[in-house]
Amino acid sequence: MFDFLSNISGGGNLFVAVIDLIIVFYFFYIMLLLIRGTRTVPMALGLFLIYILYLLSRQLGLATTYVLLDQFMEVAVIFLLIIFQDDIRRALVRMGRFAWFTKAQESQVVEEVVRTAASLAAKRIGAIIVFEREASLTEFMENGTTLDAAVTKELLYAVFIPRMENPLHDGAVVIKNYRVGQAAALLPLSTNPRVDKSMGTRHRAALGITEETDAVSVVVSEERGTISLCFGGLMSKNLDVGSLRKALHGLFSKERIRERQKAAEERKTKAPKLKLGDRPSTPSPPLPSEETQTEDTGATKERGDDSNN
Repeated sequence: MFDFLSNISGGGNLFVAVIDLIIVFYFFYIMLLLIRGTRTVPMALGLFLIYILYLLSRQLGLATTYVLLDQFMEVAVIFLLIIFQDDIRRALVRMGRFAWFTKAQESQVVEEVVRTAASLAAKRIGAIIVFEREASLTEFMENGTTLDAAVTKELLYAVFIPRMENPLHDGAVVIKNYRVGQAAALLPLSTNPRVDKSMGTRHRAALGITEETDAVSVVVSEERGTISLCFGGLMSKNLDVGSLRKALHGLFSKERIRERQKAAEERKTKAPKLKLGDRPSTPSPPLPSEETQTEDTGATKERGDDSNN
């Protein structure tokens, strides 16, 4: 390992070589995070294969192939900047993002979602709002409409207005990187056999995406005008505005997440697992518990009605 680093640094300072490697690995790590689960992955793979073919053509003496690919390599940098301009922009934003700025964005997005949920519940308009976290939701979503817009109450409210002229209302809104990424996204339904059979399709979808990923979903019932929060395959129902705001901030706080995981591990070692219908002893915040009881009673409705519960 020492010889490897020495060769990289040209026999110079080992510390400089280590710093050089850390910078390179960091750039690759950011790049992989950005392209994970996107259409950029096959494009990046294709460009990598072209580069490998370029190297092989030079080594094997394939003159025609080498000349063509050599011409391509001369403009490859400009080509990459044009194709990956959106990914490069996101990478620069992520690298220059300060912790206080991220916290401010998080608070603003949470507040807009809470206000939207309160307004929708008051009007009894059904909705699902999903927060993408570490795990990509791309493979679990179908037929979503890309928006890439700022998270505002006005936009979210307009998306869920149930009108025939509004094709975006029947589905979920996905918030990614503090922006509205997609609307009208179809989510996987819950496969938990313990979930009450009378639970509506909208609530099953809001619960299902949290069973497959670490996403957090807020669901508003059209039938009852209530707000529920799903996380980790569990659901907390009938939340008021204050409880929803407190729960969301608690879920998105890394420190509270670690404390909650540690407390959960301690409870597993000291107490038996809670049965269905039991309430956890932890008083606040009202984070998701094993209350996956009936939220909607319209299970016999058709898909068009049930999905808007």
